[in-house]
Amino acid sequence: MSILFTNYNYRRLQAIMGSVSYDCAPCCYAIHLRRGVREKNNNLRWKVPLLRERKLWCVLVKVDHRSAGHSLLDHISVRKLTRTKSVKSIQNLEQFEPADSEVLNANSDSYVVDMQDGGITSTNRGKSVPKLSIPSLPNESKGEDAASISSCFWEWKPKLNVHYDVSGSENVNSPAVLFLPGFGVGTFHYEKQLRDLGLEYRAWTIDFLGQGMSLPVEDPTRQSKAQVKIALDIENLRGFGDEAEPWARELVYSIDLWRDQVNSFIEEVIKEPVYLVGNSLGGYVALYFAACNPQLVKGVTLLNATPFWGFLPNPTRSPSLSRIFPWAGTFPLPSGVRKLTEILWQKISDPTSITEVLRQVYADHSIKLDIVFSRIVEIKSHPAAAASFASIMFAPRGELSFNEALMRCQMHNVPICLMYGKEDPWVRPVWGLQVKHQVPNAPYFEISPAGHCPHDETPEVVNFLLRGWIRSLESEGAAPLPLLDSQQCVEHDIIGDFEFSRGTSKKVARVKLYGSKLFSWNRLSSYFKFSFQDR
Repeated sequence: MSILFTNYNYRRLQAIMGSVSYDCAPCCYAIHLRRGVREKNNNLRWKVPLLRERKLWCVLVKVDHRSAGHSLLDHISVRKLTRTKSVKSIQNLEQFEPADSEVLNANSDSYVVDMQDGGITSTNRGKSVPKLSIPSLPNESKGEDAASISSCFWEWKPKLNVHYDVSGSENVNSPAVLFLPGFGVGTFHYEKQLRDLGLEYRAWTIDFLGQGMSLPVEDPTRQSKAQVKIALDIENLRGFGDEAEPWARELVYSIDLWRDQVNSFIEEVIKEPVYLVGNSLGGYVALYFAACNPQLVKGVTLLNATPFWGFLPNPTRSPSLSRIFPWAGTFPLPSGVRKLTEILWQKISDPTSITEVLRQVYADHSIKLDIVFSRIVEIKSHPAAAASFASIMFAPRGELSFNEALMRCQMHNVPICLMYGKEDPWVRPVWGLQVKHQVPNAPYFEISPAGHCPHDETPEVVNFLLRGWIRSLESEGAAPLPLLDSQQCVEHDIIGDFEFSRGTSKKVARVKLYGSKLFSWNRLSSYFKFSFQDR
């Protein structure tokens, strides 16, 4: 059993207990030192209730401070709290030999004490985590080489032009990597990957139709002679007419459309199987496409992939149910949807709202988001963006759910890699852990601090992990995965601190590679439990 003493605030303590308890096997409890009560003999005593395996436990600890930076653990008792809050002793550990515990740093009140074979041994948690130096991003201002990016357009169908960026075209014998963006952003979100990974790979990224710079140049609808525009503020908006143009009569910006778009792009532009990397919505599309076209995919990397998309039933899977809904994202937009879109769009496209969302999904607020912000504002100012947004929101679900797509990928032996930002407020790590539970041999890298977009927030780490994973697959296992000394089955969790340079400063990100042997439903239930508590 391990006991973790920490100076984190209590709500943060509860939120991290799910991951902490798996760093120290098999049992772990946490005690908040700042909540201690000093007794007459100058000893400190704590009583902190914690949830573990659906039971409420209380850990009572007494520590005698003898010198700065050291403490003496002299007594531990573990008790169970009943519903009436009365305390009944279920275990009273015998007094052990004193053991000094070193603090992690000068400003910390944190300790780790491991109890093994009936005795107490002290460990320095800070020293137990190795620190690895990884390459920083290419700095062109310092004369460092970076891959050049070419911006192109590809006509997929009449009136439907797809924007994409490409780098590393000269690397003719290297693997091809295709990056798929999340909802509301575009190719610009992968610039840090293309400039870095394009030095050794051939890298592409596309804008999904209806997003980024893949918005229609022409209006998908037209006005009838009897129609008169009511609001002046929608005069320049496209898609608000009452009749669909012939080329747009079957158009709906759905996940099935994006799957078909990726299929044609790989076959007609890249012309060979690729490694797919998708963030958020792009992760779902990547997995969905791989499930339907495994012969075109060499591997899929999910970056905080959203586990669901769409609200209305799919007409292929549920034809009877889908007929209940009179409209499912096609053009023209119904009059009621037009009015609702006008109201919502003013709020969504407001710069203040965009800033709030970015601050929510990025864990590190020291990162400059000027470019991301300006590009999102530019996209939302496009005259076709509002109607495209309405079509996306009312588009039907895909023919395959996320779990069904995952099962198909397993059936076809499509390699899967998971990289999730730990501090994502939207797609919390529990969703990635569900994938890990279903595919135990898939490497799962949890990055902290990182939010919903780890590729943009910690690109150095994501690029390093991607290189290592692709190298391992290309060598058929001869090259080990990152954090491993040799190519071996990862049974236990492995943690490492990745240090890299950014500008004039040093940055450190903690990466946890989850093992498969100790993975169980208890871990998932713990994540659910502490996630709900944190709310």
